[in-house]
Amino acid sequence: MNKRIYFDHAATTPLKKEVLDKMLPYLTEVYGNPSSLHYFGREAVKAVDEARDNVAKIINAKPSEIYFTSGGTEADNTALYGAMLSAKDKKHFIISSIEHPALLKTAEVLSKRGYEYSLCKVDKEGVIDLEDLKGKIRSDTAFVGIMYANNEIGTVEPIEKIVKTVKEINPEIICFTDAVQAAGSLTIDVKKLGVDMLSFSAHKFYGPKGVGALYVKSGTNFSPILTGGHQEREKRAGTQNVAGIVGLAAALEIANENKEKKNEYVKNLRDRFIKKVFEEIKGVKLNGSAGSRLPSNANFSFENVSGEALLYNLDLKNIAVSNGSACTAGTIEPSHVLLAIGESKESAKSAVRFTFGEENTVKEIDYAVKVLKETVDKLREITPLFKAETDIKKV
Repeated sequence: MNKRIYFDHAATTPLKKEVLDKMLPYLTEVYGNPSSLHYFGREAVKAVDEARDNVAKIINAKPSEIYFTSGGTEADNTALYGAMLSAKDKKHFIISSIEHPALLKTAEVLSKRGYEYSLCKVDKEGVIDLEDLKGKIRSDTAFVGIMYANNEIGTVEPIEKIVKTVKEINPEIICFTDAVQAAGSLTIDVKKLGVDMLSFSAHKFYGPKGVGALYVKSGTNFSPILTGGHQEREKRAGTQNVAGIVGLAAALEIANENKEKKNEYVKNLRDRFIKKVFEEIKGVKLNGSAGSRLPSNANFSFENVSGEALLYNLDLKNIAVSNGSACTAGTIEPSHVLLAIGESKESAKSAVRFTFGEENTVKEIDYAVKVLKETVDKLREITPLFKAETDIKKV
C-alpha cells in the first residue's frame, strides 16, 4: 500500500472540509476584532456568541458557562489554577495518577507554591479506585480532577459516579473532568455528569488546532490565569480566535450527528485490529479496559520490542502511530499511565498506541496488521533476549 495510513487520531484529527468552509469567512471577510464596537466587530462577536450558544446546547449548559480557550492545555490549567487560587484557605486538591501532563505538571507547580495534592490510584485497567479517592478527601480539599477518558489507554471513567461520591462527602469540592478525548465520541451532558468544570479541544474531533473550551458551572468560583482585556466575561483575556471558535462549534455539532453510527464504524475497525493482532502476533498485551474504552483506542505492549523502534519502523512503512501522549513525545521516560496501572518499565517502553478514525478502512487495518507482524518479528530477531527465550521454549 503506497498511501500513508494515519492511526494517531488521539493526537489530532484532520480538519473536516465542512468545518473549514464555516471558518473561511472569518479568516478573510469578517476579520474584525470581536471587542470592537463598529460593524466589523459586531459581525465577529455575533459569530462568537452563536458558537457559544451552539456549544452550550450540545453539552446541556448555559452559554454563560462556556469560556473559549487556546486548547485543552489552557482549559486544564485554568480549571486547576483558577479553582485553587480562589479557594481561600483550602490548599489541598486531588487528581488521578493517569491525568494528562496539562494537569500533572500544573499540580507540581502549585505544590511549590504552598499547595498540596494527592494522586488517586487506578486499577490494572486504569479505572479510578473509588475507595482510595474517598480516603484521600480532606477537610481542606478544594478540587478533584479526574479525566473522562484516558488519552493513552482509552479507559473511560465513571465520572457521574465519581462526582456523586465526592459530593456526598463534601458538596463544596469543585469536580473537574478533562473531556478532551471524550468530546466527539462520548455523550457529554454536564448536568447528568454533575461536574463543576469540564474541558475539551477542537482538534480531537475534526476541528481546528489552537482552540478549546472550558465549561464552568454557574456559581463556581475561579480566578483567571490570563489577565488584561475584558474578553470572556473577564475570565480569559485576549482577542478571541473567531475562526477557531466557529470551527470548534461546527466540528462539535458534526461530531454529535449520527455519533452512534460513527462510533460503531470506528469500533468495528478497532475490534478487527485487536482480534487480528492477537491472532498474528505472540507476546502481546492490550493495555486499558476491555469494556469501558473509547471506540477508537487500542494500546498494545509488545514483549521484548522497543515501542520507539516499532513506531519509527512503522513510519517507514507509511503507518503513523504513537507511543502515547503527543504532548510527551520525545521523552525517554516510560509512560506514567502504564506505570500507574501496574506495568513494568520494560512493558511500558514497549507500548504503542493505535487510534482510529472515520476515514480509516478495513483494507488499511488488514495491511497494518501484516506490516506490524513483519516489523515485530524483525525487531525481535535482532533482540538477543527474545531470541534466546524462544529457543529455550522450542527445546
